[in-house]
Amino acid sequence: MEQQQVDTALGRIRVRTRGDGEAMVLWPSLLMTGDMWSARAEYFSTGCRVILVDPPGHGGSEKLTAPFTFDQCARVVVDIIDALGVQRTHFVGNSWGGMIGGTFAATYPDRVARSVLMNCTASAAGVRQKLEYGALLRIAKLLGGIRPPLTRSVLKAFLGPTTFRTRPDVVAFVRDTVQAADVHSCAWAVESVVPARPDQRALLSRVATPVLVVAGTEDATFPVPDAIAMAEAIPGAAVAVLDGVAHLAGLENPPLVNQLVEDFVFRR
Repeated sequence: MEQQQVDTALGRIRVRTRGDGEAMVLWPSLLMTGDMWSARAEYFSTGCRVILVDPPGHGGSEKLTAPFTFDQCARVVVDIIDALGVQRTHFVGNSWGGMIGGTFAATYPDRVARSVLMNCTASAAGVRQKLEYGALLRIAKLLGGIRPPLTRSVLKAFLGPTTFRTRPDVVAFVRDTVQAADVHSCAWAVESVVPARPDQRALLSRVATPVLVVAGTEDATFPVPDAIAMAEAIPGAAVAVLDGVAHLAGLENPPLVNQLVEDFVFRR
């Protein structure tokens, strides 16, 4: 894959590209990097220009030193495709990426084609989620990173019973990626995406491009009703509910998600 650093509204962002054709930007969940989408890149790059993003403060991107807004994240997408000479792109996002995909589609309708928004929500964080993530961050900062037993808490938030039982490679990948995260940088992202997360339902009513919202039946972070409520806020949005996956659908069941994305984005 070709790699480059792109100057954006939230610092220098590492992007990796592969293939030619219609562009597809992929933005992962909190605490994940573009590596989450490796199976997507391999599958789609034969007929598509796949753009993997290490989101602000994560992986090979510049560290965060302050909170951000969802509007700034949407601007990051524009900065990336501008730098790559892309006028219009499909967008696939997971969790944080899914929420930003909604912001991007609503704010820059002339720059987006079709969007697949997975394991996400359009609502502000509830009290319980704010308290849980706040406590996790405080302990992680004291420990200097996300270490056991915190890792187990993150794994339970991200993965479901089916993955724990049948996909040990996925469990190991998520554990290793989470433990490698720079906790002080990622903390700014967690604070911006969880406690400070805006209610986007009014904004998403402005989306005029095709959107598919994907939920996992085992997602403990954003259960199926959250995804359905998000879809209901987007005019004409389709919904897919996947059995046997939790909060990282694209990582937990690549063949199923590959087919879903291909059908919605390219077999229209």
